[in-house]
Amino acid sequence: MATKKTTPSWSDVKAKLADFDRAGLIGLLQALYAASKDNQTFLHTRFGLGEDLLKPYKAIIERWIAPDVYRSQTYSVAKAKKPIADYKKAIGRPEELAELMLFYCEGAASFSAEYGMDDEGYYDALLRMFENALKVIATLPEPTRGEFLDRLDGVRRTCRDFGYGVYDDMTYLLGKYGIDG
Repeated sequence: MATKKTTPSWSDVKAKLADFDRAGLIGLLQALYAASKDNQTFLHTRFGLGEDLLKPYKAIIERWIAPDVYRSQTYSVAKAKKPIADYKKAIGRPEELAELMLFYCEGAASFSAEYGMDDEGYYDALLRMFENALKVIATLPEPTRGEFLDRLDGVRRTCRDFGYGVYDDMTYLLGKYGIDG
């Protein structure tokens, strides 16, 4: 009777890693580092290397949430959200995670205000990110929250004249989390 082949999993990789010595493991990490910019960003973030760890994440968010319309670039909510998920996997410190979420919200609101948007999905993603930012901010120590909340309120004010009830939904979310809007 033939056995079924399964897709390799983390358990399989982990078992193979047990055979590596220190030099072999460092060599593997070096190969992964050289293989992609994403791997480099992940390792720099995980080990706290560099002056501004959020810069590469912000650059990707900005590119996809607020594209250069004069270069005929398009937007992509999924690609704009990916660096936030990647950062969370790399290290995920709440204050920096809140910063990235706010950066996303500010960029989306500013882009929409400047160029106009008629994409309900884009606005739904903005509202979800707005709420996720509120959730993360709520976990921060009290003195740290003020600046973040002021910036979120700035996003809400920018969205005052947007369609699809964006402003009203943001006002509701601020109230839901006990913040007067």
